[in-house]
Amino acid sequence: MAVRVKSIDTLLSQPEVRGWVERHGRDAAVAALRKSAETVRAELRGEDAARTQDAVDAAVLEGAAALLASRAQSTLRRVVNATGVILHTNLGRAPVSRAAADAMAAAGLGYASVEYDLQAGARGRRDVHAEPLIRELTGAEAAVAVNNNAAATLLVLTALAAGREVIVSRGELVEIGGGFRVPDVMAQSGAILREVGTTNKTRAADYGAAINDRTGLILRVHPSNFRIEGFTARPALEELAALAREFSLPLYEDLGSGLLAPDPRFPSEPSARHSLAHGAGIVSFSGDKLLGGPQAGIIAGRADLVDRVRRHPLMRALRVDKMTYAALEATLHAHAAGRADEELPIWRMIALSADDIQARAAGIMASLPSSLDAELVDGSSAIGGGSAPDVELPTRLIAIAHATLSADDIEARLRAGDPPVIVRIQEGRVLLDLRTVAPEEDATMMAALARL
Repeated sequence: MAVRVKSIDTLLSQPEVRGWVERHGRDAAVAALRKSAETVRAELRGEDAARTQDAVDAAVLEGAAALLASRAQSTLRRVVNATGVILHTNLGRAPVSRAAADAMAAAGLGYASVEYDLQAGARGRRDVHAEPLIRELTGAEAAVAVNNNAAATLLVLTALAAGREVIVSRGELVEIGGGFRVPDVMAQSGAILREVGTTNKTRAADYGAAINDRTGLILRVHPSNFRIEGFTARPALEELAALAREFSLPLYEDLGSGLLAPDPRFPSEPSARHSLAHGAGIVSFSGDKLLGGPQAGIIAGRADLVDRVRRHPLMRALRVDKMTYAALEATLHAHAAGRADEELPIWRMIALSADDIQARAAGIMASLPSSLDAELVDGSSAIGGGSAPDVELPTRLIAIAHATLSADDIEARLRAGDPPVIVRIQEGRVLLDLRTVAPEEDATMMAALARL
């Protein structure tokens, strides 16, 4: 008797399939069985040798199980970042602290006073969360948070300069990751771009010559992910601040990276506290870069300017949710307590020395199978995320090679693992930088390498 694919009703009666129905729902189980059955039927029509009924049943169930497993797997997966790029934009930039994760879970699992004034027993304001801490850490008079720094830029320009000219240096009309361009955002805001100076040299006098009765704002943009070197000139912030005061114009500095206060480890990176203290009327920066928190855009500065931003209708479209506020406040508390290096993952990574990394690397290398050739080599880690492009952190890398697998093969297998391990390839070798691997992930890393 010829074998055939059993009916869906018959397959649904199998104990294994009943378990699928409980986990994934009946509709999903039926759809997976039908698709798998169609595949097996097509295979049977094209085969010369007959399969046994047990083999056909097993093939249908195996195919359906694979389909259900693929359907259940989230497209957003936790990965091990062994690239050495601390703020890896493609991998979500800054991992948040345990305190921030706990605060997000607490806010997300229940109700929260996101727009409720507990003292008054009435509706409150969402935009006041995190503001006292931001003011304390930056010296700002007022502050609000939106969903990222691009949104912050759009909102500030719209609220303060829509329909008016915004003066900006040609050397600061930058494009950063994802095709974000300052001129494009300015066009969406309704502000009118007024370029001054040249790509490599712009002076305060260039800004002064461009000011007229249509001028709404002076914009200073931190280059973030590139440097122009050599025959260059850029006016000091204090010069632009004096010009802004003379003509009663707001001076807005888009800082980008989220450094709160000057730090000797980042001598070329401007900070919010320094910019506000030296004349910027309003600044914006990211929450998930050097701040070390969740994705957010922080706007801080003079109370009159921030209030105009706060009252703009676009603020509602760009506001953040309760979990972002929870994580942001926990992150800011770590900075306020002086515990950023201990509590915030990116700052722990930045603080690691090459010797610290070598000690961990030696332990991992000692556990590797004989099929892998590994050696320690000197290298450097990057801050990434458009922050501090001139800062390289000395590190020790594990260079991996295999007798039969190419570097591309090794990278692909590690990336296909569970969890995926993301590495970099250089000069035909796979390189692993433990600076961006949490110590609790070392065992996962060793298991992934052993599977090679």
